Amino acid sequence: MPIDAEKDDLTKLRAQIETTHGSMNLEFLMDKAPNTVRNFAKLAGKGFYDGLAFHRIVKGFMIQGGCPKGDGTGGPGYNIKAEFNDTPHVKGVISMARAQNPDSAGCQFFICHGDARFLDKNYTAFGRIPDGDTESFATLDKIANVEVGASMGGERSKPKQRIGITKVTLSIAQ
Repeated sequence: MPIDAEKDDLTKLRAQIETTHGSMNLEFLMDKAPNTVRNFAKLAGKGFYDGLAFHRIVKGFMIQGGCPKGDGTGGPGYNIKAEFNDTPHVKGVISMARAQNPDSAGCQFFICHGDARFLDKNYTAFGRIPDGDTESFATLDKIANVEVGASMGGERSKPKQRIGITKVTLSIAQ
């Protein structure tokens, strides 16, 4: 049965992001960023992320994906309001990517690959890889360690091989 992001109780929402380099499981912070969690669930439930890629990778910092254009410039056609909270940006935390305007996030997200606490209370953290999920952390490490080259802006973050998001599957934990 599909999950209705508008009506279902998402306090136990989980997701599995299947990639060309393995899978990552996520649990969400509904109590910290409910609108962001609902937005991610709505997009994932419609298959929005299926077939996209991680287009920006900075080892020791983060992997970023969810851009429909594949280059960091695309969005879903709308923005959501930021829900900054006290969740520290540490390895395994998923947060919304955005432009300069705090309320400019829409669909792009990043998963921290290291301590990025300088982002705390400036980006909306809305989930994390569960503690002890060694397979998910191994996939995160594998993606973060791919060879990268210069992006259009000159940052060494563009993967030299495509790191595809095959499918995002939602479930409610029992």
